[in-house]
Amino acid sequence: MTPSFVDHYETLQLSAGATLEVIERVHRILAKRYHPDNLDTGDVRRFSEVQMAYGVLSDSERRAQYDVQYDAHRGQQWKIFDQTSAGDEREQDRRLFQGILSILYVARRRDPVNGVMGVVTLEKMLGCPQQHLEFPIWYLKKRAYIEMSDGQLGITADGIDKLLSNEFTVPVNRMLTGSTVADPAHSPDEPGRAPFESFVA
Repeated sequence: MTPSFVDHYETLQLSAGATLEVIERVHRILAKRYHPDNLDTGDVRRFSEVQMAYGVLSDSERRAQYDVQYDAHRGQQWKIFDQTSAGDEREQDRRLFQGILSILYVARRRDPVNGVMGVVTLEKMLGCPQQHLEFPIWYLKKRAYIEMSDGQLGITADGIDKLLSNEFTVPVNRMLTGSTVADPAHSPDEPGRAPFESFVA
């Protein structure tokens, strides 16, 4: 990971699997919000970042080249996370517990009935190998914080209580996908942000 790397997906608050239609829709919303002519929410720096991100992600060739760098960045991100936590496995586990519950919480919050997610999707969103998720998923299932149905994971009411307790704060990560896109113009926080922050430093 290089300090100069810019996460364009993070700028637009999108998942790496977002479709061009979603990218264009979110870009319009964010560009309108941060346009310098907007007296209420205009922000020259943020507007420039949004335009730069859109320029890359809306061009299929530029996006393909960028995705190579993005994947390498995410892999290095996990490597650093794993090394810094190597001396304290309990802290690493706690962060993964929090991450899994946070992601599943947002999925359930958006769709109380069908708000579930596959392990592969969790792996991609957390940016870590699937084998590192086996223990935390096992633990969270044993504690009845999450449940599995038809190969999909979902947070339980007990899991939500745990996440919202003092022990687990609900930090924020991007979670806009092609099928579940929140309208940033109506978000009480940052545009397009779901209620949890990136826990992988």
